[in-house]
Amino acid sequence: MSEQYNPFDNVCTIVKHAAALLGYSQNDYEAIIHPERELKVSVPVVMDDGSTRVFEGYRVQHSTSRGPAKGGIRYHHSVDPDEVKALAAWMTFKCAIVNIPFGGGKGGVVCNPDELSEKELRNLTRRFTAMIAPIIGPEQDIPAPDVGTNAQIMGWIMDTYSMIKGHCVPGVVTGKPIAIGGALGRSEATGRGVMLTACNILNVLGRSPEDTSVAVQGMGNVGSVTAKLCAEAGMKVLAVSDVSGGLFCEGGLNIPDILSYLKAQRGNLLSGYSAPGVTHITNSELLELKCDLLVPAALENQINKDNADRIHASIIVEGANGPTTIEADEILQKKGVVVVPDILSNAGGVVVSYFEWVQNIQSVSWSEEYVNSQLKNILDISFNELWNISQDKQVPLRTGAYLIAVKRVVEAKKLRGIWP
Repeated sequence: MSEQYNPFDNVCTIVKHAAALLGYSQNDYEAIIHPERELKVSVPVVMDDGSTRVFEGYRVQHSTSRGPAKGGIRYHHSVDPDEVKALAAWMTFKCAIVNIPFGGGKGGVVCNPDELSEKELRNLTRRFTAMIAPIIGPEQDIPAPDVGTNAQIMGWIMDTYSMIKGHCVPGVVTGKPIAIGGALGRSEATGRGVMLTACNILNVLGRSPEDTSVAVQGMGNVGSVTAKLCAEAGMKVLAVSDVSGGLFCEGGLNIPDILSYLKAQRGNLLSGYSAPGVTHITNSELLELKCDLLVPAALENQINKDNADRIHASIIVEGANGPTTIEADEILQKKGVVVVPDILSNAGGVVVSYFEWVQNIQSVSWSEEYVNSQLKNILDISFNELWNISQDKQVPLRTGAYLIAVKRVVEAKKLRGIWP
């Protein structure tokens, strides 16, 4: 990863800027810039052909000032220490802006899960869990799914950790299958949060979903659910994309049909989909489409100084973590583009993860309707707080989000003090 686009440097720059606006000295925020703990592990796995392959894994706990560390585990070939540190820091501030009692953590393994058999993936997951087991747990650090991982992998993590402890510990991870303690509504929570945030920003700008055209980059869990729910809310989804490229239809895509195709067989990609009126486009073309609302829901740094000036959307709601670089933010701001930052817009997943954790440690079960209503309530309150501070201080929404989040984390650190 080039130094120019180092995501951890980017998040530190934003935090320092917010701290300065809040009137904090360096002593006030210095401790929250540095991750509390970084663990690098070697993960040996016996492959199906009998060979032994060693994978590189990480778990970073950025902050536990407001509660246990919380954050996903990513299986992807691009995983590196700076990416994991940035993702852990984003989780700290994401939990703070929605005011749930968690800090930030993140993990990852350098691999391509699509190239591994189910047995290899299970063995990798179990060994990685054993390697990070000393620093995770329902009162320490609670992993969850992220890019390249899913509910089944969370189930393997829960089982492995429980075997180590000698008793069932469902609260060690969230995003698990429903049958072993998962929360109803969790699988759609991040995408639902993006859709709810999109509706909130449209509302304050005096626009209706029915008059809004949308392009969604990324058709993983977040992007696919976002596209589905935005269409159900009345928006016209013009384009979607995945790693193989994108689809465009001027009259709006048939999202349920596309999702059915993608789920029909493992390995199906958008490049293999066809339908009347649908044309194939590149990911770059999708980002630069003429549309009202753009949802980058893939990986970091997709909107950068090289393409920001060619973005036509007037509103961006970030579904991915860190999809917009600092340089791009400046360009978009000058163009008058409204950017709703990731630490609020994709916080639906961690909010419902919090609900799952609460249910696990209290041995209770909530209905999906209750989960979704509580999610909407928290995101509505958080959005209104963000919009109000942004208008009051006359700052972009990203700056406003960090004014709220940094203040909550710094104040928690101050109240607890630095030990000894």
